[in-house]
Amino acid sequence: MKSSELIGEINRLRKEKNAVIMAHYYQTGEIQEIADYVGDSLALAQWAAKTGADIIVICGVHFMGETAKILSPGKKVLIPDTAAGCSLADSCPADKFAEFVNAHPGYKVISYVNTTAAVKALTDVVVTSTNARQIVETFDKDEKIIFGPDRNLGNYINSITGRDMLLWDGACHVHEKFSVEKIIKLKEVYPDALVLAHPECKKPVLTVADYVGSTAALLKFSTKSDCNVFIVATESGILHEMQKANPKKTFIPAPPNDSTCACNECNFMRLNTLEKLYDCLKNETPEILIDEKMQKAAVKPIKKMLEISEKLGL
Repeated sequence: MKSSELIGEINRLRKEKNAVIMAHYYQTGEIQEIADYVGDSLALAQWAAKTGADIIVICGVHFMGETAKILSPGKKVLIPDTAAGCSLADSCPADKFAEFVNAHPGYKVISYVNTTAAVKALTDVVVTSTNARQIVETFDKDEKIIFGPDRNLGNYINSITGRDMLLWDGACHVHEKFSVEKIIKLKEVYPDALVLAHPECKKPVLTVADYVGSTAALLKFSTKSDCNVFIVATESGILHEMQKANPKKTFIPAPPNDSTCACNECNFMRLNTLEKLYDCLKNETPEILIDEKMQKAAVKPIKKMLEISEKLGL
């Protein structure tokens, strides 16, 4: 089936089934274009909590589908490819994280949204890269905090808040691979370019960045900035929305250490395609299912995050 035919069928099916398609910024351009909503992890969670649709299709990775199901247990939540996992979530197995938490009694647990439902169930409050700093700062300065699973984001939050959170040793395979040396070489070619970096990147990359922020924050900054050239150190899918919002500006993906590739893509995010999205809507599978007990435990820290974010205007 041609792309135009697939798009027509997807539009027909979502109307017939009262389905809503939500896509993360790291999806391919054609997936972003057909989605009802495109955003970062915080926005996807906020929309999932409020939608009146009967079916939610999450074009992202598995933990995003789980988050939507946790927030909307009465709705059918689908994901085009269940193999779309997350290296960061995989770096934090729930059983090992439970041992870590139990070994440090008296600590509050803050978990990044890039975690499984089982890890969220062990958590006091969930955060995204958009609201992590603000939520951490709602805790007393002397509060003992465990932050997981991203060590790079945790180190960054520690550095800008003066905290000393205890960090789980996890990381995102995409953001770990950016090459500082190649970014510096790009700066020599484009001396007027600003370097934008996601806080999941390693410290050396954040050190050379002109601005550090979540995907949504990077998009907003690039739109408001007077600069016309940007080197972007995050998953290259965000460049689609950046270019769409700023057609006269130039966006260059920061290269990874792998010399054979000029950009840095998440292989898990790229598993979702128009064909899989069509099949997913047509057959209403693969479906995200979560045990009721797990759902009730995991929803509390997510709702706390949403409440704090709403109060702070995030």
